[in-house]
Amino acid sequence: MSQRPSGSVLAADPLARVAELPGIREAADTARAAVDTLLRHRILRRQSAEVTTEASLRAARACAALEGEDVALEFLRRHLTDSDDQAAGELSPVMLGTVRLYGELGVLAPAWERAPRQALARMHVLLGRGVLPDDVLGRPRADAGFGEATDPLRLGPPPTSVETSIRLDGLTGLLVAPTIAPAIVVAAVVHGELLALRPFGALDGVIARAASRLVLISRGLDPKALTATDVGHLEAGQDQPAGSGPADGTAAAGAEPSPADAVLPYREAADAYVHGGAEGVAAWVRHCARAMELAARESLAVCEALGRA
Repeated sequence: MSQRPSGSVLAADPLARVAELPGIREAADTARAAVDTLLRHRILRRQSAEVTTEASLRAARACAALEGEDVALEFLRRHLTDSDDQAAGELSPVMLGTVRLYGELGVLAPAWERAPRQALARMHVLLGRGVLPDDVLGRPRADAGFGEATDPLRLGPPPTSVETSIRLDGLTGLLVAPTIAPAIVVAAVVHGELLALRPFGALDGVIARAASRLVLISRGLDPKALTATDVGHLEAGQDQPAGSGPADGTAAAGAEPSPADAVLPYREAADAYVHGGAEGVAAWVRHCARAMELAARESLAVCEALGRA
């Protein structure tokens, strides 16, 4: 059994402090076990590339759905492979941009490890092409002109551009510093901070989820991007029993999160991260760990289907 980190280590390692919040270690271990089960599947010896492609497509579809752009998986698959330009045009630019970004994450991983802030800008350019004006792609948002349309999760106004820049510097500094925190914890903090900061002013939710996926790739938890990460975010917390936490989208900002063994749905968990203090952060990380567990199970089902084909 591994020993708990010493107080001196925790003081020097903010991400390790997050990992010591209630229920986090257990949730991270469960998520890691689910991923390990996936990675041992026999089909990956010869068809891992096919699983990666399918997992990325499913994750991208779910990511766009969380941004309010929801289409059925088979509709998306059919229209992406249709040679008819008119058929492909039935997909929204946001959906197409998300699929494009998720398909390039493996290429972006080295840049992410070296200079995460620059990688974020490159990701926004890749995602926003054809969605946003060229002169705003990859550029930090200004304080003026931020409207409700840029807040699909209803998290409220973001920090000022100055505060956002300072916090983003702090976040990227953490990413290049050593930590003993599990990769799932690092990914959750990156995801939650980018949702809170909304550094670009548009499409930030997609960027946050893609950046979380990059953390899992670069830190070795899911090096081949085999898990359908955002499918897990869609599903996590939806099966909670009555009384375990809000599930109807009406949670008030700053409301107390659920007990340590409960998992909130995505929007409520994000709201808890932004407004709920340390308990809210713990609720968010538990959601992300459960999402990873479900994502691994989704990809395991893909492996089984390929094995039967």
